[in-house]
Amino acid sequence: MSGFDARIPALRAVYEDLHAHPELSFQEYRTAGVVAAQLKQQGWEVTEGVGGTGVVGVLVNGDGPVVLLRADMDALPVAEETGLPYASTATGVDADGHAVPVMHACGHDMHVTCLLGATGQLADNRESWCGTVVAVFQPAEEIGGAPAMIADGFLDRFPRARVCLGQHVQPAPVGFLGTRPGVIMGASDSLRIRLFGRGGHGSTPELCVDPIVMAAAIIMRLQSIVAREVAPAEAAVVTVGAIHGGVKENVIPDVVELLINIRSMNSRVRENVSKAVERIVRAEAVASGADREPEITPTHALPLTVNDATATGIVLDALTENFGAERVFTLPQAFSGSEDFSTFGTALGVPSVFWHFGGADPLLFEGIAVESILEDGLPAHIPVNHSSRYAPVPEPTIQVGVTALLSAAMAWLRRA
Repeated sequence: MSGFDARIPALRAVYEDLHAHPELSFQEYRTAGVVAAQLKQQGWEVTEGVGGTGVVGVLVNGDGPVVLLRADMDALPVAEETGLPYASTATGVDADGHAVPVMHACGHDMHVTCLLGATGQLADNRESWCGTVVAVFQPAEEIGGAPAMIADGFLDRFPRARVCLGQHVQPAPVGFLGTRPGVIMGASDSLRIRLFGRGGHGSTPELCVDPIVMAAAIIMRLQSIVAREVAPAEAAVVTVGAIHGGVKENVIPDVVELLINIRSMNSRVRENVSKAVERIVRAEAVASGADREPEITPTHALPLTVNDATATGIVLDALTENFGAERVFTLPQAFSGSEDFSTFGTALGVPSVFWHFGGADPLLFEGIAVESILEDGLPAHIPVNHSSRYAPVPEPTIQVGVTALLSAAMAWLRRA
């Protein structure tokens, strides 16, 4: 498609602006405004406020298939330490009412930029394709915002796609891309657990039920689930990411709160691990003599991201044609990270394909073969997603991300 080179400086400006102004999940008002304004300027039919802060653009260009392209918009409660001239100094208030720093630590600003680049190219080169494109700018991916768009009538309000396509930037060398048929990213289940003890003076523990000791026992016992209840050939992760309880060293508190995350790679392991977590929490409360059962509250869940085998083959061929076989890989295994992108394909009952593309400076990987990264993982010195030091290099990551989206979409749009 023509005109791409001229578009790159403006896209870089958009990326730096979004990076400097991140917003938490379901608070992406400024970001949504930037997206809507760009789409309108490009000539798309724009609907705002879908599922809260989501934006959907529709471009009809004659008869042909409907292709859905998706980018996520939200940022994370992380204090940025990249040292970039456009680094975020933003703060926000999270869902629990806490003031937190905010950073695009997962690359969603890059995803938005790349999709805006693709929508601009599609609008300016309508002679090159035919069909309909639905561009979805989704809120709150970090906490599973896709179902909110579905619940807001997405299936009835917009053209029904034949295929759903999405991508994620990763801390791999820029210019390299990878995907795989079947499961490509794991499921995630998050829980808030409140443990109830009986508070009192630290000098009289015999009159109390200490929820901090109870929490400590639970945390240690939870580590046995993966080691002793998940087969060695399968994968799962149980993380206690936060513990809150007590305010003074000589006061035994009444309540302790744990925040727990479970990752799994198939539905059976997911169910078994979730049951094991609940079993251990309740059993340790009984063993501690708690007067009240724990409260176990699911906070959010992300499904398995599963790529349709046939559609994945089409995408791999398209990416290989545009980037070369030496830069496009079939991934040997799924990522343990999670996504809610597959919500759209599942709800629509159509194939979906998700792929990863590198956004890290190749100089960081001098002397390291890409094949070794696939087999052994990233070196420890590479900042990863959700790190305070993570930020894709704008160039040529933007070019790669836009080209990847267009390559994949055109594999269907040219078939009309």
